[in-house]
Amino acid sequence: MINIEYPHSAITSQVIGCAMRVHGQLGNGFQEVIYQRALQIEMRLAGLKFSREFEMPIYYRGQHIGTRRVDFLVEDIISVELKAVVQLQDVHFAQAINYLEAYNLEVGLLINFGERSLNFKRLNNKRYKSVQTLMYIP
Repeated sequence: MINIEYPHSAITSQVIGCAMRVHGQLGNGFQEVIYQRALQIEMRLAGLKFSREFEMPIYYRGQHIGTRRVDFLVEDIISVELKAVVQLQDVHFAQAINYLEAYNLEVGLLINFGERSLNFKRLNNKRYKSVQTLMYIP
């Protein structure tokens, strides 16, 4: 599952493996918070560093306008958004991509436990600016 062409592939593969174990044990049909708690246990056992329901500020034109919580921020670089719906919709993808852009994270995962088989999507932030790029702004 690790593909060196993708940034942070080793970490995202670990998270996906944890999600597969959770789905294998619980199946579909529970509320999102149940999967969130179970995934927290699996990621802890896998030795991943993470924050659950990580609150991040949202800015507009340099002004703080609110906060949002991503389900998990893993290793301080990957957002993980969980769903427990019958099928992922465009709005779910938009939310996950908005988090990546708002927090300037390069990679995120959108994981749906609500389907018969675990469904996960790896998302890349096309607007991502590396630290080196941010430091060079004239």
